[in-house]
Amino acid sequence: MALINKSHPEEFILLGFADRPWLELPVFIILLITYPTAMMGNIAIILVSKLDPRLHSPMYFFLTNLSFLDMCYTTSIVPQMLFNLGSTKKTISYMGCAIQLYFFHTMGATECLLLAIMSFDRYVAICKPLHYTLVMNQNIRILLVSTVWLCGITYAVSEATVTLQLPLCGLNKLDHLVCEIPVLIKTACGEKGINELTLSVVCIFMLAIPLCLILASYACIGHAVFKIKSSEGRKKAFGTCSSHLIVVFLLYGPGISMYLQPPSSISRDQPKFMALFYGVVTPTLNPFIYTLRNKDVKGALGNLARSIFTSK
Repeated sequence: MALINKSHPEEFILLGFADRPWLELPVFIILLITYPTAMMGNIAIILVSKLDPRLHSPMYFFLTNLSFLDMCYTTSIVPQMLFNLGSTKKTISYMGCAIQLYFFHTMGATECLLLAIMSFDRYVAICKPLHYTLVMNQNIRILLVSTVWLCGITYAVSEATVTLQLPLCGLNKLDHLVCEIPVLIKTACGEKGINELTLSVVCIFMLAIPLCLILASYACIGHAVFKIKSSEGRKKAFGTCSSHLIVVFLLYGPGISMYLQPPSSISRDQPKFMALFYGVVTPTLNPFIYTLRNKDVKGALGNLARSIFTSK
């Protein structure tokens, strides 16, 4: 199967907030602030996780990967959003749309699966502490991360390629801020029921099943935490786990509302606000959620800041 539909338009017009142009400037300013904030926050987490020996543990290995994913995730859409919102030309080339489709969905799917791996890491750390270093050794960690990346890439390449084959019948207007699979399916003409069904089935494996595994892990963790006699131990366990759960709901909530319903039933504005949420808001908030609720990360950031200012 060819990756590119030969009958495709040369470019797509991204309508965005064409019906509400007064929203463009506030959204542009918000993106202009949140994008650098997200990049700096995630870079800071990667740096402290690598530089501070106290953070050389499996949990921070996965957190570093999450921060890297967030940087790639938000970069796959925000620069193009800023360009379109800041100019009168609201277009993206067909090739640019295809590339964005592959990258955006690769990062999103990989992040969903990585969050499930992170919940398993917390489960082993709290429920099976004596086996933690054995189960989460370096080889296993690298294998788990490689597997979620492979699954994310496989999902994105297969779904995006099939979506790009759909006939558009001369239509080149997307009622969205970015190129996203459900909106392209909704815009396509002809029979697309199989595409809708396939997307829903695949997303059950990428969203619903991982979420169920995460909730099951945290049910076991909650049971184990209440058995911890030390109040300090319980507090630390709740701190790290609650941070992860907040991040899970910030990503999975909008993702499920967008991908586990047929694209034809999606409302006009839903894709725009959902893309802003899980593509911009979540990557921006993640570093703050993990640092504000984690003494180890806060301490490491403080040490890094002091070492920078001392060297100067």
